[in-house]
Amino acid sequence: MNKLLVSLFLLLGVVAQTRAADAVVGDPLVGQAKTAVCGACHGPDGNSMAPNFPKLAGQGQRYLLKQLHEIKDGKRVVLEMTGMLTPFNDQDLADIAAWFASQKGSVGAADANLVAKGEALFRGGKLDQGMPACTGCHSPNGAGNAAAGFPHLGGQHADYVKKQLTAFREGERTNDGDTMVMRTIASKLSNKDIDALSAYIQGLH
Repeated sequence: MNKLLVSLFLLLGVVAQTRAADAVVGDPLVGQAKTAVCGACHGPDGNSMAPNFPKLAGQGQRYLLKQLHEIKDGKRVVLEMTGMLTPFNDQDLADIAAWFASQKGSVGAADANLVAKGEALFRGGKLDQGMPACTGCHSPNGAGNAAAGFPHLGGQHADYVKKQLTAFREGERTNDGDTMVMRTIASKLSNKDIDALSAYIQGLH
C-alpha cells in the first residue's frame, strides 16, 4: 500500500511538473534579447539566409518550443546546435520561441521544373501507397497548424526541407512521436519526390 502511495505521489509530481513547463508563457520582446547567438545562423528575425539553416520566423510557437526542448535534451540531434541551448531554462526557451513566432517569414522561389510534381504530392499525396496529402496537417498554403503543433512549411528553404524529409525516411530523425507520422510518410518518398516537394514548399505561400 505504501509503495502504491509513493508511486502515486511521484506520478502526480511528474504530471504537475509537465503541466508547469507547458504553462510557461513566452514574451517575444524579452525573447529578442536572448536570440543574439541564434541570429548568426537563423538571421536576427529568424529569416535565415543560408539554405541549410531553417527559417524560424513565423513558425508556430508550440512547434518551436518542442524542437528547442528536444534539441536541448538530446531527443533531436542537431550537430550545429550542440551545447547552444544548455544555458537556457524553460522560460528562456519559451521567450525565444515567442520572438521567432511573432516575426514574418520570407518566401523563396520554387523551381519551375519541379512545381507540378511537387504540388501534386503536397496536395494529393500518394493515395495508392497510403501516403496522405501534406495539406492535412500543414494546410493548403503551408501555414501549418500552430495550435496543434504542426509546423509552418511555406517558404522554408528547399535544402533544409530535403534534409529533414530524407532524415525522417532514413530514420535519422525520430522526434515525430510514437505514431511515427513523418517517418511513415517519408518512407513513401523517392529522392525525386523529395526534390520536387522541397522545391514546391520553398515557393509556397
